[in-house]
Amino acid sequence: MRPGFEGGQLPLIKRLPKMRGFTNIFRKQFSVVNLDALSALPPDSEVTPRTMMKLGLVKNLKDQIKVLGRGEIEKPLVVRAHRFSGSARQKIEAAGGRAEEIGR
Repeated sequence: MRPGFEGGQLPLIKRLPKMRGFTNIFRKQFSVVNLDALSALPPDSEVTPRTMMKLGLVKNLKDQIKVLGRGEIEKPLVVRAHRFSGSARQKIEAAGGRAEEIGR
């Protein structure tokens, strides 16, 4: 008899689901906010994660927030988030605002 033979029933090795890849338990989860969503805010306002949650841009404050550069912004805003893309930072500063990173 060969190893793994179980008397005609489906062998255990074939009954188990295939295990592919792995899950990184240290992965950081980001909520993404684009600049076109921030352009509706009044000038010289301060945008924090709590402000973004009240506006419905972010669903969970446990996730870190990353601001991406899709869209244009003409008003100076003080934006506080965990990460910024390069284009988002340039557009915020070109409009006269500030992009401040929050440490977690």
